[in-house]
Amino acid sequence: MLSPDPPDRVIVAPHPLRSLLAHREVLYVLTWRDITIKYKQSVMGFLWAILMPLVIVGAGVLVRAGVASVSGRPLLIGDVAAVALKAVPWAFVVSGIRFASNSLVGNSNLLTKIYLPREIFPLASVGSQLIDFAVATVPLTALLALARVGISLQLVWVPLLIALLVVQVAALGTLLSAGSVFFRDVKYVVEVVLTFAIFVTPVLFDVDMFGRWRTLLLLNPVAPLLEGLSATVIHHHPPELGWLAYSGAVTVFAVILALALFRRLEPYFAETI
Repeated sequence: MLSPDPPDRVIVAPHPLRSLLAHREVLYVLTWRDITIKYKQSVMGFLWAILMPLVIVGAGVLVRAGVASVSGRPLLIGDVAAVALKAVPWAFVVSGIRFASNSLVGNSNLLTKIYLPREIFPLASVGSQLIDFAVATVPLTALLALARVGISLQLVWVPLLIALLVVQVAALGTLLSAGSVFFRDVKYVVEVVLTFAIFVTPVLFDVDMFGRWRTLLLLNPVAPLLEGLSATVIHHHPPELGWLAYSGAVTVFAVILALALFRRLEPYFAETI
């Protein structure tokens, strides 16, 4: 007597976080590979990590100098430090999103030949930019010391603010990397948006300069984090908790959305890319 057909097997995809933890060594290797490729045969080496923040600081100083001139006061080194404090994390945001969004297309040879959690590629790109961010904080710290910015207990907020910023960049970069596989125009749209995003993000200026329009600017989830860094480091005040909670909620939503859409599209990556 023939036995009945066995029931269909249900294949359950591993949880993305569990899968990433299992492949964490690969993540480290890919991160280091991205860093090596970026600086291979580079004369300036890690000095490139401070070049983009330096350009942003230069633009911010011009803006602050204009504001200071109108208000009839000189430009102070504290103004330069305030711009630099936002320029360094903003440079990380721009480079992190730019490289992560193109990470799947750029690693198409690995994507089609071996199995890895695909999220590793955008995360490795963000990780390599995080190294640049760490390098840029060294001259930033020296500038803050030169500007005689003191130390206060409010600095305990800084790790949380940076962590939220990193997660936001990772989530958006992961989402855009999936879109780039199917629509190569995403790369160019990202470049255009990142070019103009600085004008609607409080990097060159403070949101308080815009009066009733500050609320509109703070709807950008990066803005409360940059303003929070300014409040805690420069002014020794806690960040605005309401806006911090808003940014945190957007971060959680972005992670959930990025993982859900990424997993939904992942089966089609190899055949599309």
